[in-house]
Amino acid sequence: QVQLVESGGGLVQPGGSLRLSCAASGSTSDYYSIAWFRQAPGKAREGVSSLTSSDGRVYYGDSVKGRFFMSRDIAANTVYLQMNSLKPEDTAIYYCAASKYGWHLSDTVYDYWGRGTQVTVSS
Repeated sequence: QVQLVESGGGLVQPGGSLRLSCAASGSTSDYYSIAWFRQAPGKAREGVSSLTSSDGRVYYGDSVKGRFFMSRDIAANTVYLQMNSLKPEDTAIYYCAASKYGWHLSDTVYDYWGRGTQVTVSS
């Protein structure tokens, strides 16, 4: 069982930046990949980025490429999502998720989920 705890959400103005953190219990060997998803009110959950444990390769969804950057601290078993040039349409609850087997940005691939952290982009 992997437990995930997100932090770092908040209110930011358009064009601003925010960094989210996701602390995972256990070790990186407990999951194949870890990812960020988001869900805006009335919309389906959307894959933002994923990172494979074995080699640290990162994949991004099209809507965030070039603006969001995912990284990790292996010793702390924590991943980060650096969000730059934020837009109002980035407003959502951001979830951290871990998968035992896959890395694709589809929520059906993920076995463990955090409770989420709210990000609001507004002036």
